[in-house]
Amino acid sequence: MNPWYRTSLSLLLAIVGTTISAAEPTPLPLWPEKPPGEKGNLGEEKDLSKPKEGLVADKPLIRLGNVSTPTLTLYKAPAGKSTGAAVLVCPGGGYHILAMDLEGTEVCEWLNSIGVTAALLKYRVPRREGLEKHAAPLQDAQRAMGYLRANAQALGIDPHCIGVIGFSAGAHLAATLCSTNERSYSPIDKSDELEAKPNFSMLIYPAYLTIREKDDAVAPEVAVTTNTPPTFIAMTEDDPIRVETALFYTLALKQAKVPVELHIYPKGGHGYGLRRTKNLVTTWPDRAAEWMNSQGFLKQQK
Repeated sequence: MNPWYRTSLSLLLAIVGTTISAAEPTPLPLWPEKPPGEKGNLGEEKDLSKPKEGLVADKPLIRLGNVSTPTLTLYKAPAGKSTGAAVLVCPGGGYHILAMDLEGTEVCEWLNSIGVTAALLKYRVPRREGLEKHAAPLQDAQRAMGYLRANAQALGIDPHCIGVIGFSAGAHLAATLCSTNERSYSPIDKSDELEAKPNFSMLIYPAYLTIREKDDAVAPEVAVTTNTPPTFIAMTEDDPIRVETALFYTLALKQAKVPVELHIYPKGGHGYGLRRTKNLVTTWPDRAAEWMNSQGFLKQQK
């Protein structure tokens, strides 16, 4: 057995055997050595937030930068409440930083509350020089999806019921993951032999889905086909990213006959995560849970 695979499997079994509590679970390394093409010259990985900078719902947030060692952190659904579904969580941050709590750990806690196992992806940022903005993150996301399917039995999840949720740039990453059939790196182990495309996706205030200068044509890396998985989208009319990116992407899904549910709210801007405010858009988690249930992804295990 591959030494990395043995080590990560041991960590996984330790996590699965422990009840998830307030303590942060142990992150699992995604790659046995350095990720593909990684030079490791970014400097220290750290929170780049400044005091009182950009509070959301009067709370600070973590803006993690200089990520060169991607990880996957597993939040297993509580026993007796598990639906067998799992969701890969992709925080946003413009492919520059990762909003690790606002669009990461807090999302995992919500997913657990509705019986869904969550897998928080810490992918590589910022953008690598000479590569597309999403190139390295897509490798990390594909690797993570394969890992979840390879370890579905140990995690107590259905390998055919693994979705993805992304926020802003993380939503673009999620949509790219849904549009890519082949691995964007050379396979390493059995994780890379399994399907990397999610079974469903949830895109929350998505960015980069369309090209404004080309009449909002869908970006090629998120091209929609009849094999694109069912999709849930939430955004606001006053989002500075422009609501058109969600509208035209939804139209492409409709034309391909892909099941889609779109929620457009009047106000709320961008980057609110799931922290509740007076803005109606912050009720999107309720709508997303209803959608997952209506699509048959939240079947209570017996």
